[in-house]
Amino acid sequence: MARGKELLNAKQVEHAKPKEKEFNLADGGGLYLRVKPSGAKIWLFNYYRPYTKKRANLKIGDYPATGLSEARERRRKFASLLGNNIDPQEHERQQQEANKKLHEATFETVAMDWMTKKRKKVTADYADDIERSLRNHAFPKLGKFPIAKLTAPQVIEALRPIEAKGSLETLRRLCQRINEIMIWATNTGVIHHNPLQGIAKAFDAPTVKNQPALKPDELPELMHTLQRASIKFTTRCLIEFQLHTMTRPSEAAGARWDEIDFENQLWVIPASRMKMRNDHSIPLTEQVLSLLAEMKPISGAGEFIFTGDRNPMKPTNEQTANMALKRMGYKNRLVAHGLRSIASTTLNEQGFDPDIIEAALAHRDKDSVRAAYNRADYLQRRRLMMQWWSEFIEQAAQGSLAIGKGRRNLKAV
Repeated sequence: MARGKELLNAKQVEHAKPKEKEFNLADGGGLYLRVKPSGAKIWLFNYYRPYTKKRANLKIGDYPATGLSEARERRRKFASLLGNNIDPQEHERQQQEANKKLHEATFETVAMDWMTKKRKKVTADYADDIERSLRNHAFPKLGKFPIAKLTAPQVIEALRPIEAKGSLETLRRLCQRINEIMIWATNTGVIHHNPLQGIAKAFDAPTVKNQPALKPDELPELMHTLQRASIKFTTRCLIEFQLHTMTRPSEAAGARWDEIDFENQLWVIPASRMKMRNDHSIPLTEQVLSLLAEMKPISGAGEFIFTGDRNPMKPTNEQTANMALKRMGYKNRLVAHGLRSIASTTLNEQGFDPDIIEAALAHRDKDSVRAAYNRADYLQRRRLMMQWWSEFIEQAAQGSLAIGKGRRNLKAV
């Protein structure tokens, strides 16, 4: 304080009259009230900058919005900063920038930054599904809020309508994705902690249901129904192609001609299209090669093997096979993903090596060393297994009706 005491009181501040030139009234300790000719009054803190020792003025606030006691409190905080060699002006600037970033970092903007990273780790279709769920269910009520201000009760309340509709699986996935975003925001320094970690426990849990699939002895029924169904030829080929190759619906629907290595009889699906983000090589059996020969005149001039109805420049929708199976009368009995289950069950019952089956299904091997060994050693063994599986399908269709028909018979191994 100047001269060891406070020089100003509330009445002096209130009744300070303007002059032709601006002037200062000192309160001590670097605090001044600057009175302008217009009558405006501004609180200033005058100090020496740390290290450079140059004088500087820092605006505290306007009077009367900022009163004498508040100005003195700000002065005390600034003096404390100076005691730690921190420039109050620089500190204020950093605080303002932090607050600006805090309000600009809305849940939607942070989520979309996270999506950019997520797209590099999952297939394009899966990434689109994630973004669509956020835009439909999270962004409308939560998107504009600063992510640092979100609370568990607020988010739970926003998601209650999804629970009320009974869409519990959608809700489960949404809670998982929101938490992934919050964890990413924490790890990247956008927020300090994740307050939404336990939100899923506030809702009813979905009932776990296995994907509908047929038993191996029901395969002849499926093949007969498939050959007589009133569906497009391309769709019939797609279903049979997926059945033979044991692939996921999205992998089969998005198959490209440039992924087919006819010379080595391999279909090499790039990591960008695989769920586990690893390249996946599939030995092509005689039946699959025969099926591709049927498709060549239809789509061979284009990019995709199974093209869309409306736009032949794009692949068919991954739900095409599912919709066809429903029209064929298999609703609640079989979905496209269940074709893989038929193959897995059959091959396991026939005594094939479980590791070979898992490799054919492109399931991740947690042992990276073993996984590398599998890629090098299992391909030939998989080729034999896949040919047996194609022959089994052909026999289930009683030979003549199958699109992908081989030229010779194999016996079970």
